[in-house]
Amino acid sequence: MNTATRITDEFFDLIVLGSGAAGFAAAATATRKGLRVLLVEKAAQFGGTSAISGGAVWVHGTDQAHAAGIEDSPEAMRRYLQKTIGPGYNAELVDAYIEQGHQALRWLETHTELKYALRPLSPDYYPDQEGATDRGRALEMLEYDGRRLGAHFKDLKMPPAGMLLFGGMMVNRVDIQHFLSFRRSPRSLLHCLKLMGRYAIDRLGHPRGTRLTTGNALVARLATTAFAHGLTLWLDSRTDALIVEQGAVVGATIERGGRLQRVRSRGGVICATGGFAAAPEAAAHRPDTGSAHLSMSPDSNTGDGLRLAQVAGAVLGEGLAANFFWAPVSEVLHKNGQRERFPHLVTDRAKPGVIAVNRAGERFVNESDSYHHFVQRMFATGSTPCWLVCDAEALNRYGLGLARPKPVNNDALIEAGYLHRADSAEQLAAQIGVDPQGLRRTLEHYNRDARDGVDRSFGKGGNSYNRYMGDPEHQPDPCNAPLLKAPWYAIRLHSGDLGSARGLTTDGQARVLDANGAPIPGLYAAGNDMNSLMAGTYPGPGITLGPGLTFGWLAACHAAERLAHLPTTILEK
Repeated sequence: MNTATRITDEFFDLIVLGSGAAGFAAAATATRKGLRVLLVEKAAQFGGTSAISGGAVWVHGTDQAHAAGIEDSPEAMRRYLQKTIGPGYNAELVDAYIEQGHQALRWLETHTELKYALRPLSPDYYPDQEGATDRGRALEMLEYDGRRLGAHFKDLKMPPAGMLLFGGMMVNRVDIQHFLSFRRSPRSLLHCLKLMGRYAIDRLGHPRGTRLTTGNALVARLATTAFAHGLTLWLDSRTDALIVEQGAVVGATIERGGRLQRVRSRGGVICATGGFAAAPEAAAHRPDTGSAHLSMSPDSNTGDGLRLAQVAGAVLGEGLAANFFWAPVSEVLHKNGQRERFPHLVTDRAKPGVIAVNRAGERFVNESDSYHHFVQRMFATGSTPCWLVCDAEALNRYGLGLARPKPVNNDALIEAGYLHRADSAEQLAAQIGVDPQGLRRTLEHYNRDARDGVDRSFGKGGNSYNRYMGDPEHQPDPCNAPLLKAPWYAIRLHSGDLGSARGLTTDGQARVLDANGAPIPGLYAAGNDMNSLMAGTYPGPGITLGPGLTFGWLAACHAAERLAHLPTTILEK
């Protein structure tokens, strides 16, 4: 044992590693059940990837769906997942999610600050697949007052500047649509003015807006409850090893403040450290394209939970359709040397007057398909990196990546080499290294179809999900419009990801399994540390956070039940 290690009298009922949605769902559940919980976070702030996510969950049979009169059978959900996931379909995990997901959400909404609302319309990502629905499964986070966190507000991870307005104002999906429409809609203008007024007041006493939305609100809601019920949070703390005795996980050795501490836990350990997308070895688990790959995972997500659990006998999942949840990502290098990344999920690709082209100046994908599918097509066609191209009309109305719509001045992004602008499509092609003749032919073909309100080449706008992602106020086609108005604009898109899908194999109660398929006593996994039940596919919005909340809740419930049957002094020796 390291001489810096001291045997302490630190005892907890449960240790949770990682402070994202899954970790805080487990911590909030356990504290509400009366357990003494230690949450260990490697980073200086809590929230992880969840804090910068969209915050949506994709869950079957919720109370919100029933209240809206939506009928969606478990069989339909299973058929859709079977068709979408394919060979990696794990019936035990899928059944647990279908049967327990809405139960977990109901419990969390009853016993914590968590609150979700049903999206009026939110098609599954493959809406023409058997068992798919256009509404009823996707829920979005209600906004939250960050001041409810009290002194902990300063420790909540802040989204990147590119995902905020005016340097610190959070917006959700509805807010974005209002900002895109405020010049055309008095109702949208009023909505935006109210948000900006609240933000101005916030900045008088806070470094950023306290109106929290999306994933920031999700983490804050769970954290508020957990802190109120006695959660102990250690930030800037690295878990060095799990303590295993007689085959059971009974604690962890944690490096904190420059020294190691042994902490015992009667209920075991829940691994929810966020997966391994930021680890150097992650490159070996994704396609080698010879070009940059940009992950949105925090730098701290280096697979700590996976390594710790493997030493204790755990195994990783195999044969996933993808080891990561893909998304196209752009990046700008600011004058101060800081790099800022932007995930292209909802704001630009599906909008009228925006197309994606490769080096040959040719389209290769339905731009309005899901972000995961978009990157799959980048890999399949060798289009890494690629370019998003639009005309002045589209940029002024919708923006492009970090570039904001009119009346925002985007000259700084042009000077930084992020946003490219030219007086003609041929000049733009020369700037970005794309074949000018290929781009000219692509625009001629696309514009001819767009005038007819159809995309005959790739079917942009061809299904309900595509149209949902477009501009509902643009008629007759929410996804297609000819690119005609100079100047022309482009930004470079790289392959990227939102996190890792490959993780520790578990059963339907979130118990980590060994090589023989048997549960390791006292060891659980949730979130991206758990091998994704979606097996590297992306069926709908919130397919990471929904299972994260569900299996974090299941892990805490199982640990609490197991703890109730253990002698109180069994580990205190």
